[in-house]
Amino acid sequence: MIMKKYYYKFSKILIVFIVISIVSCSKSNEISNVDENTGDDIVVDVEPLAVSQLLNVSYGASPQQKYDIYLPAGRTKETTKVFFLIHGGSWISGDKNDMNQFVNYLKPNFTNHAIVNINYRLATIGNPPFPMQIDDIKSVITDLKSKADTYQISNNYGFIGTSAGGQLAMLYSYKHDNNNEVDMVCSIVGPTNFTDPNYVDNPDFEQQLEAYEVIFGYSFENDPEYFESLSPYHVVTPSAPPSILFYGDSDHLIPTSQGVEMHAKLNSLNIINQLTLYEGEGHGNWSSENREATYTKLSNFINIHFQ
Repeated sequence: MIMKKYYYKFSKILIVFIVISIVSCSKSNEISNVDENTGDDIVVDVEPLAVSQLLNVSYGASPQQKYDIYLPAGRTKETTKVFFLIHGGSWISGDKNDMNQFVNYLKPNFTNHAIVNINYRLATIGNPPFPMQIDDIKSVITDLKSKADTYQISNNYGFIGTSAGGQLAMLYSYKHDNNNEVDMVCSIVGPTNFTDPNYVDNPDFEQQLEAYEVIFGYSFENDPEYFESLSPYHVVTPSAPPSILFYGDSDHLIPTSQGVEMHAKLNSLNIINQLTLYEGEGHGNWSSENREATYTKLSNFINIHFQ
């Protein structure tokens, strides 16, 4: 009778233990910790983070130093990569709102990624873009890292820039990404080589070069090394990230050679890259067919190199 009594009690305990184990395993959104003082289990419900966006976040004292950040649902500090958008405008104009088309494209197609769309300080006469605008990119990244626990984002970046923003995206990724945190870069009609003979020796781009000298505050004739230091073509190294380039062959601001020779340089360094040169297209104001082709090619590139 005694053995039977203990067997009955043991069976009840075993059943209770099995039930508790099943319930515990079914609650995948609970984390158990141990109270250091009492030794008791502490169960904390963890709900997946919801979609969120913050607009005009300041990262510096200037009114121009702001960014928008779009945060996906279920993000984590370990897995959520970040798209970094940089607008164009010849380094003297433009606004992050110019990149909203990319925000609207990226959000539904890459639902596990965050998006950061930045403004930077615009150059004026006597206030050149460099190193100011590269410093602003660095400041945004510093700000993102300081808020990584709040935002729940990683320090893996994919840069997308248009026109002057394409040059900034490449220049940062090729020269200033000292921690190798940029996994891919996309340039859409971004200048790649300011010392390209098709710029310097071509009368069709004479006014463009004069504008560069005024904006940058340096002379092509007297300071060629300065312009080389700002040229992705001249500063790229074999450690550069995979790069995708889009240009039009009838661009009145960017010679065709800017894309073609950048592509060849990347190939010579064994850097994964892809060039699309649209026939008859100008400085980014492309036909709807070519715009859609750009999104498709960019999506395929991202799926391979930034997932």
